[in-house]
Amino acid sequence: MTTKAPLITPVLIAGCVVLMLGFAIRASFGVFQIPIAEEFGWARAEFSLAIAVQNLAWGIGQPLFGAVAERFGDRKAIVAGALMYAAGLVLSAWAITPGQMQLLEILVGFGIAGTGFGVVLAIVGRAASAENRSMALGIATAAGSAGQVIGAPVAEFLLQSYSWQEVFLIFAVVILSSLFALPFIRSPKVASKAELEESMGVVLKRAFRDPSYTLIFLGFFSCGYQLAFITAHFPAFVTELCGPIDPGGMIAGMGITTTSALGAVSIATIGLFNIVGTITAGWLGKRYTKKYLLAGIYTGRTVAAAVFILLPITPESVLVFSAVMGALWLATVPLTSGLVAHLYGLRYMGTLYGVVFLSHQIGGFLGVWLGGMMYDITGGYTLVWWIGVGVGAFSAIVHLPVRESRGPVAAAAA
Repeated sequence: MTTKAPLITPVLIAGCVVLMLGFAIRASFGVFQIPIAEEFGWARAEFSLAIAVQNLAWGIGQPLFGAVAERFGDRKAIVAGALMYAAGLVLSAWAITPGQMQLLEILVGFGIAGTGFGVVLAIVGRAASAENRSMALGIATAAGSAGQVIGAPVAEFLLQSYSWQEVFLIFAVVILSSLFALPFIRSPKVASKAELEESMGVVLKRAFRDPSYTLIFLGFFSCGYQLAFITAHFPAFVTELCGPIDPGGMIAGMGITTTSALGAVSIATIGLFNIVGTITAGWLGKRYTKKYLLAGIYTGRTVAAAVFILLPITPESVLVFSAVMGALWLATVPLTSGLVAHLYGLRYMGTLYGVVFLSHQIGGFLGVWLGGMMYDITGGYTLVWWIGVGVGAFSAIVHLPVRESRGPVAAAAA
């Protein structure tokens, strides 16, 4: 009689801790948009470009850290990432010019790459059994959402008592504390004989020649655009454009009395609902065709964003939109990473997913940068928002032709 492999393992728990702490900090950067701009008199585009550079460095670093993990070990990649993350935060606290901040965010971005999805999801994917893999990836992704739930409100709370520089230093200590989870990162090298005999170059060349891999790469672009734009600009968007909060209403009764606080809570709401969304996506990914699930998620995002911007922006509409977008927020990640593993095997999953994730971060760079630039030019975010609606519709369409049948090496690894 065979024993069913457990879903919850020490590797999964440790991976969740690393992702939760890293993403709590990353998701809070939008809260610093206004304080930093006001202190130095920077244009909105200046700090936006810093966050955009961070996203691009994260994307460039993701396949590199995936390759480091596969060549030298998962723990070494995570340690390097945490040290770079902390160093970037500490040095950024002393930045006084836009150029300094933008340059230092390269370090932060590489740090996020070393402690983020590309490395950790590959660890979780290899450690999980075939029947549990999709669900395990969903749970790990949800841990990042849990970090998002606490990150922005904690940053907003700390800013009431500390300067933004001091909060950056506190966050540097937090990311270093994630290294206490390292003893439990013991991911086996699950790979078939055929996979082990193939070099990374051969696998990458085969993937790059596959039209489905190209479509997955292109489709992930809008995910990064939408998520990074909202994470970086939505708190400021809500602070400046949302209607007033009724002092006697339910929202004020919850302790949310300013649109600034509502902006931070909106990011937390997205993260809270995404916990359910990502776990549900992981569960569905085992049972249904992943490419159709991805097309459905991008369609849902597109409709939600279009409806929100067309209606009056009220405290109630902000929270409803945050809940809907949250349910669809990172639901793409377990499905996309699971699809890569399904099509191309587990041996180089970190590198292959990292390359796809680069598209996500190119989108993130443009979403954050365009948000700040167009705000300075037009005084608002409307045009950038509608671009997000358009690229979301593009991603919904581009996933439909993806071939979801496995190649011979991936099939041998199942």
